[in-house]
Amino acid sequence: MADKNEKQNQINIELNEDVAQGIYSNLAVITHSSSEFVVDFVRIMPGIKKARVKSRIVLTPEHAKRLLGALNDNIKKFESAHGPIKEVKGSGPVMPMNFGGPTAQA
Repeated sequence: MADKNEKQNQINIELNEDVAQGIYSNLAVITHSSSEFVVDFVRIMPGIKKARVKSRIVLTPEHAKRLLGALNDNIKKFESAHGPIKEVKGSGPVMPMNFGGPTAQA
């Protein structure tokens, strides 16, 4: 009976070729309202003064919290296999802009 329930709860997820290639991002700009979190993934290149959002993900607060937990879990697994991830303070781009709401960078 448990096997039947597990099969009913499975989701078939497709990954097409274009999405499978991925998009490189070296900056995430996170904003939120009372009902959603918006994560803009940006690629900043040296010597280029203009950067574009390459992808935008909109999440409910509940899904944002689940994502945070999943990232924390995966970082712990990565670090136990490969050692601590070194954070270099001040190496990332400085973003002195405000998009009109609470902003965080990751």
